[in-house]
Amino acid sequence: MIREFDRLEDGTVVEEITLKKGALEARVLTFGAIIRDLIFDGKSRILGFESLEGYLKYGPYYGAVPGRCANRIANGRFELEGETIQLALNPNSKHHLHGGPNGFARRIWTIEQHDKASVLLKYVSDDGEEGYPGRCEVLCRYTLTGSGALRVKFTATTDKVTPVNLTQHAYFNLDGEGDILDHTLEIAAETYLPVDAELIPTGEIRNVAWTPYDFREGRKIRRKAGEEGVVYDHNFCLSDAPREDVAFAAALEDSQGECRMEVWTTEPGVQLYDAQGVNVPVPGLGGQTYGAFAGLCLETQRWPDSVNRSNFTPVLLHPGETYSHVTEFRFS
Repeated sequence: MIREFDRLEDGTVVEEITLKKGALEARVLTFGAIIRDLIFDGKSRILGFESLEGYLKYGPYYGAVPGRCANRIANGRFELEGETIQLALNPNSKHHLHGGPNGFARRIWTIEQHDKASVLLKYVSDDGEEGYPGRCEVLCRYTLTGSGALRVKFTATTDKVTPVNLTQHAYFNLDGEGDILDHTLEIAAETYLPVDAELIPTGEIRNVAWTPYDFREGRKIRRKAGEEGVVYDHNFCLSDAPREDVAFAAALEDSQGECRMEVWTTEPGVQLYDAQGVNVPVPGLGGQTYGAFAGLCLETQRWPDSVNRSNFTPVLLHPGETYSHVTEFRFS
């Protein structure tokens, strides 16, 4: 089902596509390729808004597809074929985050195909958009499977060498209300990327053992004694490069152990952000108020700032190649 959801100030229509299969229902917007709501077993499991205003003013990445490069690029700058590329910087920042102030998350995507359980969206990013070289064509397909999964598939092509790193930026709360501090999280990563005070990776790849970043056995998000100052906004290293097939990356369970979501992906990294800094002054889904720890993100991706780090994951897309990324959020 497709309906008009809202309109931009210039009158551009934002459409909403409703997908249903089994116990899953997803509501997808053409604005930012946003997953506005994801319902499993009759309960919303992500954060979202009832109108476009919430996304435009307070939640630019809630359920969206950031790009052309998700996550951070230090100083919005990198070297490419002997040339210094300067990208657009985000407001109140000296860095480039999630594709810049007018990245993919704030663009209108077109509906290419859809049926009851899937939708294919397309966005064409022009040469020079937000400073990126090359014309980049991007496809995003959301599919609800019969086995209780939301499958996300990205592909992209370019006519010039350019960095591409896409992700799905949903904020999950499997309880459907309150905070996620008593959710149990497991991440299948032996290492993570430490960051500086501005959340830019330092270049070190550190073992998670004996640190607050060790989620290999599953643990609560709530800080333990002595960990009150720990911030969770880091990339966890799943592999050194993208994989051919999806592999287990993470699992999240609600506070009562009644709902479980597993994340399977081809991507070499997953960014954990626990929404510690969230404070949204407008109501979210069902009239809820979103404060600190209202949800958490598990952003499957290439490692942040890879374009400036030779020891990180490959992130450059060349003409004649196809960027590919598959992630499945499996509910039970």
